[in-house]
Amino acid sequence: MNNFNAAITAVAGWVPEDRLTNQDLEKMVDTNDEWILSRTGIQERRILKEEGKGTSYLATKACEILLEKRGISAQEVDLIICATATPDMGFVSTANIIAHNLGTKPIMSFDVQAACSGFVYALEIASNFIKSGIYKKIIVVGADKMSSVIDYTDRNSCILFGDGAGAALVEPNHEEGFGILDAVMKSDGIGKDFLHTYQGGSAHPLTPENIGDRRQFFFQDGKTVFKHAVTSMADVSVEVMKRNELIGEQVDYLVPHQANMRIIQATAKRMEVGMEKVAVNIHKYGNTTGATIPLCLADYEDKFKKGDNIILSAFGGGFTWGAMYLKWAY
Repeated sequence: MNNFNAAITAVAGWVPEDRLTNQDLEKMVDTNDEWILSRTGIQERRILKEEGKGTSYLATKACEILLEKRGISAQEVDLIICATATPDMGFVSTANIIAHNLGTKPIMSFDVQAACSGFVYALEIASNFIKSGIYKKIIVVGADKMSSVIDYTDRNSCILFGDGAGAALVEPNHEEGFGILDAVMKSDGIGKDFLHTYQGGSAHPLTPENIGDRRQFFFQDGKTVFKHAVTSMADVSVEVMKRNELIGEQVDYLVPHQANMRIIQATAKRMEVGMEKVAVNIHKYGNTTGATIPLCLADYEDKFKKGDNIILSAFGGGFTWGAMYLKWAY
């Protein structure tokens, strides 16, 4: 293993133009703006409505912006990792499609399926690929078209999710103490019963007989997921802080998964990090699953300073969860 860290050197985000507001949802299901906002913190979401366009379209847009910001061509990219729970299709990786759309040379590309923790999982993988010395420029993109799996007659789930993509370029950093410094990633398969899309996989394929029972749509047991998320996101964030002898005052920014404002607040409280140092954009986009953290990084990029201590924290279906400590490198 080489004696340098991996670092994020550029970030970018992209969301569709079409908005789905709380007022729009009031006309679709039995809910209201005050109820949604008080329980989730969400005001609106973006929805990709163009027919035939999926997660790879969202991801490609974010990656194109990323490459332009960094001033490099797609031909310089060595690897693409796509974190998504809503791949374009079941048998071709979305990362493969993204690479084709961008016009890369033949490179390795693959998807990571860890639900809402997918981006931090993929970033940890990219970090280790960089430290191997084999790869120099890796795109990690989190993207999801959640509208493709949401039942818009279910008021409990349709209020939560939106579509979007965020991308980060990961490169070697030879400045001591900068870049991705530590990560803790965990999972527990008990979560499969509480947050899933039941039909469509090999164990429960879609058939003409079962297509009407609506189990191809996203499902979650909200109370159980909330309980696990509040505990697990906070636990792993505190763990990565303790491992690196950080206290709340030394954390410049917490960038949490944007699932629910109450989960975000509980995590920050356990870390003893003030909400003024927490990256929040859930009100604009809702829960975009694999895209929430990179979209936050893109939205807050102008606020970050070189050397800032940043904690990324996520929880997702499965269950999966993880936290990462990085020192901002630019």
